[in-house]
Amino acid sequence: MRSTTDSAGFAHGVHPPMHKDETAGAPIRQFPFAPVMVVPLAQHFGRPSRAIVREGQEVQRGQCLAEADGEVSVATHAPASGVVQRIDLVPGIAGRMVPGIYLKPFPGSTQEVAAGPACDLDTASPEEIIAAIQRAGIVGLGGAAFPTHVKLRFPPDKPVDTLVINGVECEPYLTTDHRVMLEQRDDVFTGIRYLMKATGVARAIVGVEANKADVARALADALPADLPVEIGVLPVKYPQGAEKMLLKALLDREVPSGGLPLDVGAVVVNVATTAEIGRLLPRGQGIQERVITITGPAVKKKGNYRIPIGTPLRFALEYVGVEDDLGQVFLGGPMMGQSLPSLDIPITKGTSGFVAFRRDQALQQRTEYPCINCGYCVDACPLFLNPARLGLLAQNRRFADMAADYHLMDCFECGSCSYVCPAHIPLVQRFRGAKSFLRKVEAAG
Repeated sequence: MRSTTDSAGFAHGVHPPMHKDETAGAPIRQFPFAPVMVVPLAQHFGRPSRAIVREGQEVQRGQCLAEADGEVSVATHAPASGVVQRIDLVPGIAGRMVPGIYLKPFPGSTQEVAAGPACDLDTASPEEIIAAIQRAGIVGLGGAAFPTHVKLRFPPDKPVDTLVINGVECEPYLTTDHRVMLEQRDDVFTGIRYLMKATGVARAIVGVEANKADVARALADALPADLPVEIGVLPVKYPQGAEKMLLKALLDREVPSGGLPLDVGAVVVNVATTAEIGRLLPRGQGIQERVITITGPAVKKKGNYRIPIGTPLRFALEYVGVEDDLGQVFLGGPMMGQSLPSLDIPITKGTSGFVAFRRDQALQQRTEYPCINCGYCVDACPLFLNPARLGLLAQNRRFADMAADYHLMDCFECGSCSYVCPAHIPLVQRFRGAKSFLRKVEAAG
């Protein structure tokens, strides 16, 4: 094993205040069950899962509630033992109602998690491991919620030689991956074994930033002698956790425009996702909870919590306590996350954290001014795009020009441009709107 400490990183990017100190040292604590759990069937990229339970049915924690509906879909499992109240529309993160299940937990239940047939690492084939990951309902837990099993299936003309485990967690405030790497090291290593066998790669590298020195030491000290894994320690810079930036920093490989990590011989998996693979597959269980950071100036009991999926956000905030002048709540961090219009949404598999601000800190209060052509956004963009020009084109609804001439679809909405803009122009929001319009046009044919 060696630690990579001399990486040049990637060009551009920004250095926002991290605000991680208040929760980085906070051990993961178990969260209580809400009176009613709200479990969306559309928690991931792709097709929603298909319900296989009925209203009034009693279910056990960890039992499959809905099965995968196609290749780009995963199963959904019960976050608690209880009774299915109804199968109906539930509030979704995007602001619209989506299919889901209302589950009322049994107050006196032991809440033992149901187990199924284990996926034996020694005897399972790569395809059996990938199928087990789909049955377990595992998706990217870093926020993208892309079905992990799909990422592990790649065509023969895309040979992969390296598995990259993303433990960078560069988003301000969030420390879930930090705590998972400290408290679930064995799960991480077991998950790496499953992933290496599933993909057939000969080596893996875990990328962490230098502000997680305790993680780098802990992983290096516990690393099994027979596991070909490197611990790559990187300079602190945002958005280092983005796949393209991480591959450039760790492997000096540049993903081409419109390309994927597969195009440069790599597969990237979030470290919390890896830990869940290592925790669940040996037990034959499905994912029914995840670690989330709840923090921010308006939160009283800041920390990292293992929270049942389907827990309503309002219940979670009431449990940790918030200030009376709560003004804004972000799903995820303030850079790539989104400000929530409602507290009635449930926690899903892709929820890595919530950051709550008081009213006097709410970003909506910032006044937008005309672009002054300072070029700060161009210097900040890690993909060398021209956010100022893209923003102007979006303002004039020239969406096709944005995609054809200025590579709009390469933008992964890291927020670096908006962060440095002295005119407070909501560039990322404009880009999201343009992308949404272009996708609708494409879908319409």
